[in-house]
Amino acid sequence: MVEIKGALLFNMDLTLGTAHVLNGSPLGDRRIVAVTGGTFKGPRMEGVVLPGGGDWLIQRHDKALLLDVRLALMTDDNALIYMPYRGIRHGPSEVIERLNRGESVDPSEYYFRITPYFETGSEKYGWLNRIVSVGIGNRTPKEVHYSVFEIL
Repeated sequence: MVEIKGALLFNMDLTLGTAHVLNGSPLGDRRIVAVTGGTFKGPRMEGVVLPGGGDWLIQRHDKALLLDVRLALMTDDNALIYMPYRGIRHGPSEVIERLNRGESVDPSEYYFRITPYFETGSEKYGWLNRIVSVGIGNRTPKEVHYSVFEIL
């Protein structure tokens, strides 16, 4: 068997708008949340998260939260990068209730993982078009923090 190895791609902080809730859909309860901005910084790239992205979440009947996020990143040297990702967040009911009340919760108390992909026309960052990455998340009342890793 080959061991999976990774390297830090960047840490990212996202600021969020108000959640719009659509309860009772056939798939579960949907929340639509605007991503109002943010920053990212890593060994090979850094910049800002442009406003206008969003997250279309589904709270499934088994209480797992599915993420469907689309972001636009602008590097500090003005390269535009599209970053869509899917993810899942779940944990013990009491921990998720604390998160939903806006309390700070240690990320080791729940599971929050994402699978970002990238699309760019930049020659400098073209390598992003050809990688797989995973991220570990932490939700706070008004922000989401991720550490994103390139799978080597």
